[in-house]
Amino acid sequence: MPMRLLLLLLLLGSLPSHSQDAAPVLPILTEDQNFPHLGESLQPPPRACPPRCSCPRDDTVSCDGLDLQLFPSNITKGAQHLSLQNNQLLEIPYNELSRLCYLRTLNLHNNQLSSDGLPDEAFESLPDLQYIYLANNQLTVAPQFLPHSLRIADLAANQLMEIYPLTFGEKPELRSVYLHDNQLTNTGLPFDAFHGSEAVTTLILSSNQLSYLPPSLPSSLVRLHLQNNQIAKVPRGALGRQSQLRELYLQHNRLSDAGLDATTFRNQIHHVPAGRLSGARGLQYLLLQHNPLGPVGLEPAAFQGLRGLHTLHLYANGLEEVPPGLPRHLRALMLPHNRISKLGPQALVATPFLVDLNLAHNRLTSAHLHHLAFCHLGHLQTLDLAGNRLTLLPQGLPGSLQVLRLPRNQVNSLDPEPMTNLSMLQELHLGHNRLRVGSIMPGTWQEVPSLKLLDLSHNELSFVPPDLPEALEFLYLQGNRIGSVGAQAFLSTPHLRALVLRSNQLLMTSISPEAFLNLLHLEVVDTSGNPEPVIVKMPRRPRRPQAH
Repeated sequence: MPMRLLLLLLLLGSLPSHSQDAAPVLPILTEDQNFPHLGESLQPPPRACPPRCSCPRDDTVSCDGLDLQLFPSNITKGAQHLSLQNNQLLEIPYNELSRLCYLRTLNLHNNQLSSDGLPDEAFESLPDLQYIYLANNQLTVAPQFLPHSLRIADLAANQLMEIYPLTFGEKPELRSVYLHDNQLTNTGLPFDAFHGSEAVTTLILSSNQLSYLPPSLPSSLVRLHLQNNQIAKVPRGALGRQSQLRELYLQHNRLSDAGLDATTFRNQIHHVPAGRLSGARGLQYLLLQHNPLGPVGLEPAAFQGLRGLHTLHLYANGLEEVPPGLPRHLRALMLPHNRISKLGPQALVATPFLVDLNLAHNRLTSAHLHHLAFCHLGHLQTLDLAGNRLTLLPQGLPGSLQVLRLPRNQVNSLDPEPMTNLSMLQELHLGHNRLRVGSIMPGTWQEVPSLKLLDLSHNELSFVPPDLPEALEFLYLQGNRIGSVGAQAFLSTPHLRALVLRSNQLLMTSISPEAFLNLLHLEVVDTSGNPEPVIVKMPRRPRRPQAH
């Protein structure tokens, strides 16, 4: 090649690419290079994604439900959301986790991780981690250090016995902590477990082994679940800092009256004036129980404007009548443990849409319960009148009623008239009254054809009442004076599933074997606590034909 031509080519190749006068520099092709044909576009190389996993976005890796036993390789370092739930992982390698320094979400739910298989120090390399899900694993101790950026931590359904101060402490962004279904005791939960984490609104500690309320709970709590523990005492001031608390579950513990300070959960509201609630027009639930409102504490217009109010709790307030001026669309009215002694015809006329009415443990008598008191409640399904002084069933009960509770009254007779409209009634509770078989008038039970549960326990019955409803499935007769069970005692109740005859006067010879022959659905018969052991031979159920 002549030197001038070579120099010209070198000069052209050295021109900057953005020069308007520059000619394109063409690649030198060789035979073993594979280049696209003219018109094809150059595509970027595919993103790295672990085998069998999916990577719907550049920052997301999902390896759910693949039965993985090893942490997947080839996870992009830029991953922000990593899900490995529903696998068989036994451990998380430190070097693999610590290099994922941009992680915001880590989902390890439902694996087989032990505490030894989860490297504490790896979390120190994840400064942006906000959501960690470790539920349904085999952890016995929580990670000692979780990042300051954490917002939600789910460690439920493990075997946790110990939480460390910096597991959840010093986390200013932490909002929700789920620790239910573990083995935590108070010694495993440090005094300063939430120090520096004053934004926590949800703390779930149900189904553990706590014996008292954990101290130093965040003042920001809105939901605190402590059911199914061993808590025996809630001292005065135990929740004094939790002014935002809206949900507190303490059922299924070991609490007694002695373990609850009288002022722990009670306010001292003695007056609700008209207009005080006018700014809460969207209010649906109003709980005013355990206050000293008294007979004049509620002004007639106290609830004016609360058109959306669904539920009103006023139990244990010393009220002497149903409050006037209740919202028309109220669905549930709870008035137990007051001093209400009478119901007039207009007492409930303002609330025709009530579904649930509780007047238990007041001072109601049959003489002061007007026969029109309930007739306006065409939607009523549950009526609780337990613990009053009634001697008769109320008149004028609505046909919509499904559950009627009258235990611990003084009911001494039943007749068909009060039940003529109760064709939808499914449960009738009459335990701890004064009923005898002779005081139950013929035809009474035919008025309640849908009745499935009948509680006649702790009355004065000498034998099983005859002609019980055909639909009956549960019959409670314990604590009576029943001395014999005849062959036709349950002839009218072929669907009976459970029968309780505990603590009567039965002998083995006083029960006819034929009494149970046709009860093919019978599953439970309780005859304990009688003068001698009574064994009932259960009827044989017909075998179902086997499918071929």
